[in-house]
Amino acid sequence: MMEPASAAPVGSRDDRAAPRTFHITTFGCQMNDHDSERLAGALTADGLVATPDLESADVVVFNTCCIRENADNKFYGHLGNLKSLRQSRPDMQIAVGGCLAQMDRERIRQRAPHVDVVFGTHNLGRAPELLRRAARSGPVVEILDEPLPVTDPTAAGQQASALAAVRDLPYAAWVTIQTGCNNSCAFCIVPSVRGGEVSRPVDDLVAEVQTLAGRGVTEVTLLGQNVNSYGRDLTRRRPLFAQLLRAVGAVEGVRRVRFTSPHPKDLRPETIAAMAETDQVCNHLHLPLQSGSDATLVAMRRGYTAERYLARLSEARAAIPDLAVTTDLIVGFPGETEGDFERTLEVAAEVAYDSAYTFVFSPRPGTRAAAMVDRFVPAEIAAERMERLRMVVERSALACHRARIGRIEEVVVEGWSKRDPSVMTGRTSQNKLVHFEPTAGAPIPAGAYADVVVTDAARHHLSGDLLAVTARPSHRVRIPVSAG
Repeated sequence: MMEPASAAPVGSRDDRAAPRTFHITTFGCQMNDHDSERLAGALTADGLVATPDLESADVVVFNTCCIRENADNKFYGHLGNLKSLRQSRPDMQIAVGGCLAQMDRERIRQRAPHVDVVFGTHNLGRAPELLRRAARSGPVVEILDEPLPVTDPTAAGQQASALAAVRDLPYAAWVTIQTGCNNSCAFCIVPSVRGGEVSRPVDDLVAEVQTLAGRGVTEVTLLGQNVNSYGRDLTRRRPLFAQLLRAVGAVEGVRRVRFTSPHPKDLRPETIAAMAETDQVCNHLHLPLQSGSDATLVAMRRGYTAERYLARLSEARAAIPDLAVTTDLIVGFPGETEGDFERTLEVAAEVAYDSAYTFVFSPRPGTRAAAMVDRFVPAEIAAERMERLRMVVERSALACHRARIGRIEEVVVEGWSKRDPSVMTGRTSQNKLVHFEPTAGAPIPAGAYADVVVTDAARHHLSGDLLAVTARPSHRVRIPVSAG
């Protein structure tokens, strides 16, 4: 039973005291990043104030991921480090949410009894209320095993919380179009922790983007576990993703539309056409390959062959000029032979990716792959293969970047570089990071659009000279100064 919200916000001490502070640490993917923005919005609306200092925060929230084992280990390490701090500051509250909380609800309480609140992926909007309850009555664990029905007012409130999200970049916003996943990839735990696919109606999404655009957002990223299948649960037939791309691109004020992540087996001709014909859709496609071996793809339960993947990608490149392609690759999946791995190298070299996220296989409890213990690839072999794959990927990335020297790129300005505070950074439509010096040292507001001529290239970024600022942001901004 969900209790009514208390009249006193969790952020209140008394009328004379400073408001309580909160700090959120996020593990995982863009979906988790967006969830953290929504958490920050909910806590801010409840009277708390964000702080970058975890140790001084009154409320510490860990938004967790369970896709990779190293994320689990980092999280439990952070949680253990907070035990002594909590003992010295008994009024501090610790909350754990997200995918790992959904999966490890009991383990978290057993390993860390100093945690006050554990909540899952389907009720993050209730974090302030759960913190209030814990302050009154002790530790709270509330995990919903599936999303609330869209007719439930609490569910409507959680969707609305996306508009109250506190974003790092005022000009850019994530928009969740779909939760859950209907695929059964052998290595992935997402369907277990986020449930089956549930799509939001097109009209609701367009209205949300219109509201964001009215607030000065010019770049939106559509989020889903498999965006290519978006809407299939609404129509019971064909997906609606191509229609959604066109509709969002038509919203006044939106200059760039991105999306992640598509599934290769569901990349349809109408989606490629929508990308090619909608100017606002960025010419960047993140298309996870995972492996170039058909035998490994079958074991992974991916639903496509390397040949089909290459054919779909060829169709996209033919239709969309200057398309940047990025991917995900797993090394050392159970049963992967040297021949399987060499096929991955061959496909990666043939595609010539602009960049790739590469991972050594990590068994996740509850997945099919975790049960393939007798076929696990020895760690030293997987590490050696990873290094060989990294060399292939970085060679193609550098070649892609060097080919852009001399070109004029439109970038949206992000602010000062985190690594070199003497230069600013911007991002191209292809999602490439560009470093440049502002004219006469005068900073350019985050969210402005500028033309930069590329003068140099590295594996992970471009460098260039500023030519002109082509559009100023419509929102009030503060340029953060990075210490490097």
